Amino acid sequence: MRNAIRHLKSSDPVLGGIIDRVGPCRIEFLEPCFDTLVRSIVFQQLSGKVARVIYARLAEAAANGRLTPEAILRLRPEKMRRAGLSAQKTAYIRDLAAKTRRGVVIFEALGEMDDDEVIRTLTAVKGIGVWTAHMFLIFALRRPDVLPVGDLGIRAAIRRAYGLEELPKPAEVTAVGERWRPYCSTASWYLWRSLEGEAGL
Repeated sequence: MRNAIRHLKSSDPVLGGIIDRVGPCRIEFLEPCFDTLVRSIVFQQLSGKVARVIYARLAEAAANGRLTPEAILRLRPEKMRRAGLSAQKTAYIRDLAAKTRRGVVIFEALGEMDDDEVIRTLTAVKGIGVWTAHMFLIFALRRPDVLPVGDLGIRAAIRRAYGLEELPKPAEVTAVGERWRPYCSTASWYLWRSLEGEAGL
């Protein structure tokens, strides 16, 4: 992590200022497993508080409170809906469970794939787009050089930090991020944190 911080501060004074304000990097990682990806689907477009309640209800409805493909597929869709999931998210999670059981997604193999292969594999599941794949790469697979160019928080942070008039387009985010490589994941974490509390603008 020291190498990442040193590189980011030396290559980009604006990001360096954010790093100084935010303080030490404390990325919280998750396990690169089925459960984590289900959690990502549950949390899509919901506040953290609401999503945590729904996720807990879903886990409780599953056998032994463990979210496995088999436990999900044993649940009736109506029971998943009663946990608070939309019909769409219910279908997405069931599709992930079915594809995992069939071997379309093999979580144990994802760590051996490059980033693009992981994205292609995960986006083959209904409801999993590039953004969710990027989050899985950063927070579960711990890949060091991922830049979620379509993430609204990243775009808003760049706009504020660099004094842009409008939200940057993904291509502009890519251009700004070139100076952060090979540590875009750490840069992304600091950009998200820059929008919080006193570290925000």
